[in-house]
Amino acid sequence: MKVLIVSDTHGKGNVLDEVLLRETPFDALVHCGDVEGQEDYLEAALDCPAYIVAGNNDFFSDLDRELEIDLAGTKVLITHGHNYGVSLDPAELIDEAASRGISVVFFGHTHKPVILRRGNITAVNPGSLSYPRQEGRTPSYAVLDIDRQGKFHFKIKYMTA
Repeated sequence: MKVLIVSDTHGKGNVLDEVLLRETPFDALVHCGDVEGQEDYLEAALDCPAYIVAGNNDFFSDLDRELEIDLAGTKVLITHGHNYGVSLDPAELIDEAASRGISVVFFGHTHKPVILRRGNITAVNPGSLSYPRQEGRTPSYAVLDIDRQGKFHFKIKYMTA
């Protein structure tokens, strides 16, 4: 199973469209917020489930603030992260996941890609396709491959010329 994970697209579809084409086929899409109106477009354009949460810039959206989903028997939390102070440290978010018995968290907000493992929790931020903030400022996203044994394999990918 292949899951495409994006965040912080801020209504800019050109790079997102390129990623969708580059990574097709995939079995699900996760958007960690600040979609800014692209949710209807994504849901209509995809032939797979789309799990999209509201970010701090999704002011008039009906999107959920966070979602708990099951991927291959693993509980996953999807959130933007701003309500958990992830800009300073994702510790509060990881603690929340642990308290709910969740072992994988997808979040955004910082615009910096990262894969963290703390205890039994894996936290993944795909970065931003529109306004990257990490060194080099290259747009980024993440791909999750789940093998036949149900093991998760994450990779951060960058949009390069």
